[in-house]
Amino acid sequence: MASSSSTKKAAKLAQKGKGRKVRFQGGTVFPAAVALTLVIGLGLIVYSRSTLPAAAASPPTINDHWHAAYGLYLCDDWFMLNGNLEELSAQGGFVNTDFRRTGIHSHDDGVIHWHPYTSAAVGDNAVLGVFLENYGVELTNESIRFENVGAVGPNPNFPPANGFDVVDEYVEGETQCNGEDAEVSIKAWGSFTDTDGGNRYIANMDRIHLDNDGMVFGIYFTPKDTPQNMPPWASQLPELGAVDMQQIRPEDLIQSDTGTGTDTGADTVTDAPAETGTDESAPPTTAAG
Repeated sequence: MASSSSTKKAAKLAQKGKGRKVRFQGGTVFPAAVALTLVIGLGLIVYSRSTLPAAAASPPTINDHWHAAYGLYLCDDWFMLNGNLEELSAQGGFVNTDFRRTGIHSHDDGVIHWHPYTSAAVGDNAVLGVFLENYGVELTNESIRFENVGAVGPNPNFPPANGFDVVDEYVEGETQCNGEDAEVSIKAWGSFTDTDGGNRYIANMDRIHLDNDGMVFGIYFTPKDTPQNMPPWASQLPELGAVDMQQIRPEDLIQSDTGTGTDTGADTVTDAPAETGTDESAPPTTAAG
């Protein structure tokens, strides 16, 4: 009998509950707040995506094919990075994953060939560090380190005057050049035809931007007050840049009779000792996604 009575009570309660709406505690305020939060959140996501800078908003773009002369002046001689990074695996894919991601490389010619494959090397992402990283070069404000020192060698058309001797790292305060302390710096020229002293950088050097076709970069580890000029092959940039299209061999080009670097004039622009505070740091750039 007790069981029958309990069943009847449950049936009555169920009958009374029919047609009633379930209400949140506090009325409709809470669900309205949740809905409003979702709407605002979605709106912010849409806005942020629409306002993100496009990777190719500024040159170079994937459609550009730029060339820049570069060289590493280590103590007292010019060097460059060996290998074109275009080696293929047995399956036909590029072996070097950094090159496959960016397309930035050289041709054993002292020239940076900048024709990006992806957004990783266009617009604000087109910085010197992309090229150096592809060759295993770590550049900081105080050091130059080579992942594979065998990848560093002389330009065959401009053999070192003091022999071929490169170490795997050059560190300020540790590595000396002929018994003298040395420092890391970079000079950038807007064109291989420039006759000024270029812009000298002592910080954020891996963030120096490629502004246009025909630039020149000198990467130095030298004692203070050492003359810092363009790489000696910079004047041949138009011919060297034609390698991709016409398969001109660098060794076929006319060899300069100097081998000591192109004297582009006194360092009158920004070349000053670091302690004066007039050297430049490369401006930080925004990495586009």
